[in-house]
Order: sequence, then C-alpha cells, then structure tokens
Amino acid sequence: AVATRAQLEGWVDYAQKHRAILLYDAAYEGYISDPEIPRSIFEIPGATACAIEFRSFSKTGGFTGVRCGFTVMTRRLLAMTNDGRELPLHPLWHRRWSTKANGVSYPVQRGAEALYSADGRAQVRALIDHYMGNARILGEAAGRAGLKVYGGKNAPYIWVGTPPSLTSWQMFDRMLEELNVVITPGSGFGSEGEGYFRISAFNSRENAEEVARRMEAAQFS
Repeated sequence: AVATRAQLEGWVDYAQKHRAILLYDAAYEGYISDPEIPRSIFEIPGATACAIEFRSFSKTGGFTGVRCGFTVMTRRLLAMTNDGRELPLHPLWHRRWSTKANGVSYPVQRGAEALYSADGRAQVRALIDHYMGNARILGEAAGRAGLKVYGGKNAPYIWVGTPPSLTSWQMFDRMLEELNVVITPGSGFGSEGEGYFRISAFNSRENAEEVARRMEAAQFS
C-alpha cells in the first residue's frame, strides 16, 4: 500500500484547512519505482508548511535494531498551542532532542554515512531489488493459490484477501498450523484491515520460494 500523489495532495489540503501537522513516514521510499508516486511528502505543493517527514535506514540499509534515521522539517512549520498561539516548531524540536538524547553512537553514524558512498548505494539497490524479487514471487504464488493479491509493487509487502469464510486471525491460524508460515493478520492494523493479511518480503530467496511452494500446494480457493 503506497500513497498516491492524489492521496497526499488530499492530506496536505486537509492539513492546510484545519491547521494540522502531518507526520509522514518515508521509511520505504527507496522501494518506490513508479515515477508517478512521490517519494517524499515535500514533493506536494504546500507540504513544507504543514508536514514533518521521518526517514529511516532500517528498511533500506538493513539497520533494523541498529537504529538510525533522521527527521525533516522546514523552518516555516508552525505549531498551534492550546491557547491559539502559533510557534515555530523547528527550535522546539531541536530543544527536545538536545535535552532528551545524546544522538546516535559514532560507529552507527559512520555506518549510515557509508550508505551514501558509491559502494553503499550499490549495496542498498541490490538489497531492495532482492526484496522486491521476493515480493514478486510471493504475490504470484498467492494469486496462483486462488487468493486476491494487492501490492507487492513500490513496497516490500503483499496484501492478500482472506477466503470469504475466514477472518484474518483464522487465516493466520491456518497458515501457521497447516503451512508453518507466519503472516500478519490485517485486523492488527485496525478494523479496516479485517478480511486481509500481509506477507513480508523481508527474507532470503530460499525461504520466499519455499513459502510460495507451500501456498500454491494449499490452494485456498
């Protein structure tokens, strides 16, 4: 599931009308290949005055657990207090982080820096291509198993509709007990996720192909 330009324009319009601040998670921007899909909220006109963007190295550079990322906001961004006053948010954010944290450790910073080298960029691209290859394999297998497939493009996850007779948690149980495969029930993301489950492409090619084989053998239709 990737936000389209029209969807992001709608959110920016909402924020401008209601004097709200958008918190935009761009952790997966490296997986976007469609040139029509924005890789940053700041590609949308007006977003610089109403949005904060979070960037992470976890999903692109394999930094999960190592923890390194950064936040992007402009000095134009204003926040409203309870009594209706508007204050610049950038200095408040800087003050908070200067008080609450001492920053990321030096070795981790150097590792993040290396991601921007020529070798680092090549390795990140290879890693993303690997995971998107897994997504293609898993999505095609779920379709051949008789399931309705969504996503798997511009993001390393596949959303799959559950068979009509099963809830998302019942599908989780069936996948675990019959296939020995763990998926994420859609209801874990809220009530709108009921009727779907999510498959992650973050795995080895060998494991992705084995999961694909098991799903096709199960035939859920």
